[in-house]
Amino acid sequence: MNPQPEAALGAVVPRPAHTPFRSFWMGGFEGADHLNLHGEALDMPRSSGHVDRLGEDYAGAAAHGLRTVRESLGWRRTEARRGQRDFGRALAMTRAARHHGIQIVWSLMHYGTPADVSLLDDDVIPRLAEFAAATAAALAPWHDDACPPVYNPINEIGFVAWAATATGLLHPYGPHTRAPGDTRDHGYLLKRRLVRAALAARQAILAVDPRARFLHIEPVVHVVAPAGQPELAPLARQISAYQWQAWDMIAGREAPELGGTPAALDLIGVNHYHNGQWEAVTGQPLHWHLYDPRRRPLSALLRETWDRYERPLILAETGHVGAGRALWLADVAAEVHQARREGVPVEGMCLYPLVDRHDWNDANHWHHSGLWDIAEPAGAPPTLIRHLHAAYADELARWQALLPHRSDPADLQGTS
Repeated sequence: MNPQPEAALGAVVPRPAHTPFRSFWMGGFEGADHLNLHGEALDMPRSSGHVDRLGEDYAGAAAHGLRTVRESLGWRRTEARRGQRDFGRALAMTRAARHHGIQIVWSLMHYGTPADVSLLDDDVIPRLAEFAAATAAALAPWHDDACPPVYNPINEIGFVAWAATATGLLHPYGPHTRAPGDTRDHGYLLKRRLVRAALAARQAILAVDPRARFLHIEPVVHVVAPAGQPELAPLARQISAYQWQAWDMIAGREAPELGGTPAALDLIGVNHYHNGQWEAVTGQPLHWHLYDPRRRPLSALLRETWDRYERPLILAETGHVGAGRALWLADVAAEVHQARREGVPVEGMCLYPLVDRHDWNDANHWHHSGLWDIAEPAGAPPTLIRHLHAAYADELARWQALLPHRSDPADLQGTS
């Protein structure tokens, strides 16, 4: 749990020349834009101060060797109604990123949809495709062949399908939307619909900009039977297997009638946090900070993902809260390095979020999870001024000296 990168680490997997990412080390800015469980519209880039501090935030990322960042278009916020779109924020981000030598990887749908689009209606499929085509047209002039656009059509299809059918996290959806007596697996049905939407978005973007690459991001998890209940082991394996469904559908391995193909599964993004491992039925977490021996190493999860798909992959989101941030980074970086030593070509590692975020359902509760914290003076609201978390930054620098940081010299020059 306290890996020492100064030890002999051995050879790592060479980076394929076709990688579309500017740097191995990446950062993400929280971009959720859905309606929370209270029905309140989220605009996390705005409420974290990121929108008003683009230059400051990108300069900070570049200074810490993070030349690739994840941003969200915010479909709900960008498209007021069908055909009425405002790409002003996206273009402002693009200009600021270009000035600081930063590459943006865009998520089109970060949980939220326009008010006239429902996750429960197939109309979400052509609507996302229309939005994707318009996005590609707006952003294509800012890309070149050396740094092609990279799009994540829908962030975490599996999470959205679960959250919208089994929880109240995404208003107005939840178990209450199921008709009485309806025994169908609504999570699986929604997952199929979202896969169709992601595939339609991909086709729409390629029709506008054939250079585009596509990053499909899902959480990887590990589920075990509760102690003393080995009879639940098959159920635990079944729950764990759900994590592959979206990727399998996109690749055409499962439900080929949806239109998936091997080529559609271009790049894979793996998300993993401390709460990504738990017991079946009880839901009890396998606590990382308590060294639960039932936890599965991240390197094994990465290996399983690579063995299953053999597609370039990145750790698209990882991070922790409070004082545990630096130790979590040390643990995860060591696991990524181990995976690479074992032949898994992990193409990048994204710290998420770079700037602290508040809770989706309580804007007064800040997670203290970023490389930069948000200032919270005693007895006053947050000022949104950034404060670098020194221990986290030191751990990042320690590992950047050992895990690769690829960036062409020309890319490091900011442009106006």
